[in-house]
Amino acid sequence: MLARELITDEVPPLKPTDTCKKVLDWMEDFRLTHLPVVNQREFMGLVSYSDILDLNDTSKTLDNLQASLLKVFVREDYHAFDVLKVIANFNISAVAVVDNNGKYMGVITADSVMHKIAKMPFIHEPGGIIILEMNTKDYSLSQIAQIVEGNDAKVLNMHINAASHESNKIEVTLKINKEDLSPILQTFSRYNYTVKAIFHQQSFNNDLKDRYDQFIHFLNI
Repeated sequence: MLARELITDEVPPLKPTDTCKKVLDWMEDFRLTHLPVVNQREFMGLVSYSDILDLNDTSKTLDNLQASLLKVFVREDYHAFDVLKVIANFNISAVAVVDNNGKYMGVITADSVMHKIAKMPFIHEPGGIIILEMNTKDYSLSQIAQIVEGNDAKVLNMHINAASHESNKIEVTLKINKEDLSPILQTFSRYNYTVKAIFHQQSFNNDLKDRYDQFIHFLNI
């Protein structure tokens, strides 16, 4: 599921000429603490509730806040998990989506992306989660699948993202259809893979629910 598929039609963008009062009204209506500001199709940034409070004058327009707007966005081809990671890292209630030319496409709310992820079929399948960390050049889909399938298991879902912006390492998240991951972990160890984290189904679902509850609590503040 990609970012462009998660865009909500319910939240329109603000314009630089809109007043801070309008921002507060929309934030109350949409129950968000961040909203996108767009000039034509140019994404200016996210305005936050705290930005409006700091300005202390609801008659002023967003032109007065351009320097403090949060320049956070995701590309249209970002995976849902990458969208969630950006939202969590910046502690924002919504994030803008831009196309490959940097033009504004729409907005994704934290609430909507969590609902979408929670409904993904693989979330409800029994099994476990393994997160591997490796250098980009060492990644081999065929070898990873071979290791899993060689232990009479199947990969239900796989997601890859950069471990950090400063390195060439990646994280590979695998959803396996078995709860006993010991034989698979032993094989990964034998092939010198670094296992960064392990989740059994119940702990993974609890972690997902905790994240969802945290977002809902954040949105209701």
